[in-house]
Amino acid sequence: MEIELIKCHGSDNDFFIIDEITHEYVFTEEQRAELAKALCNRGSVLGADGILYIMKSEHADGRMRVFNADGSEASMCGNGLRCAGRYVCELLGTKEAIIETMKADLQVMEQTEIYSDVSTYLVEISPVSFRLEDLPLKLNTETLLEEKIPELSENLIFTALAVPNPHLVSIVDKEMLQTGIQEELSKKVNSPNQWFPDGVNVSFVNSLSPGNIYVRTYERGVGFTNACGTAMSASTLVTCLLELNELETPVNVYNNGGKVQCVVHKADGEYKIDLIGNATFVYKTMASVDLTNYTFSIGAKSDFGEQAAYSKLQQEAKSFLNQHLQG
Repeated sequence: MEIELIKCHGSDNDFFIIDEITHEYVFTEEQRAELAKALCNRGSVLGADGILYIMKSEHADGRMRVFNADGSEASMCGNGLRCAGRYVCELLGTKEAIIETMKADLQVMEQTEIYSDVSTYLVEISPVSFRLEDLPLKLNTETLLEEKIPELSENLIFTALAVPNPHLVSIVDKEMLQTGIQEELSKKVNSPNQWFPDGVNVSFVNSLSPGNIYVRTYERGVGFTNACGTAMSASTLVTCLLELNELETPVNVYNNGGKVQCVVHKADGEYKIDLIGNATFVYKTMASVDLTNYTFSIGAKSDFGEQAAYSKLQQEAKSFLNQHLQG
């Protein structure tokens, strides 16, 4: 089977777009998962964090399904949604669109460039829930807001929330970032455990200065990733709850892949978050895939010529982080 692939990324959280709107691809659920495992394997000639299947929607401008590198399906992906949203907007010749995701229809809008020549989109991150049953997290309480889970750590303080992906967020100092505690903890809660039956994304957050935070995320189904859009959104919300940052005010969120901006809104007691960042298209190629054993070969790669501009943003972000995390 010949499949057109577009390699893209948001904050270096990278994906392959497979367009089921203009192509007559027909995949079973097993094939979607196995394709993700095969094409996203970093040991192959391709490699990525996941696949974005762009599909027709009965009520929105398009539908996005996200399959992680391990074949699991994510309910949402903020970095992926920027890329999917850009793709649908360009397909329709518009600057904004509504994209159907697993749990909500979300708005995507083209924005002023976050950095010169870097294609930038805003995506809505919602719904937000602090109910542990929505993650799910099995504790004898309804919410976990700046509290300890002694069985996981005697020192760390956590907030749990779904946006709608499940997240466990801890504000930490620079020294804690240098330890292996995050990896140890993350592997524990993403293996069979008594607390998170479906696993959870684990973020360590450092407040760099007012309006600037650093987020490092261990993403379920992926592991440590350069950036996780819903994690950066959830982490920004937590810093606003702790009054480290302010509602309705852009926060620069630095990550290992660059940076984005997040704005937390509150209306009628409900939160939603704007996630603003790059939607960079890297290259296009054709993959010839044998769907009986999921082996594949690829043709020539056609470069979009967009990565150089994003690399400059990365350099500036890295310099800023070095100044604040190593000082």
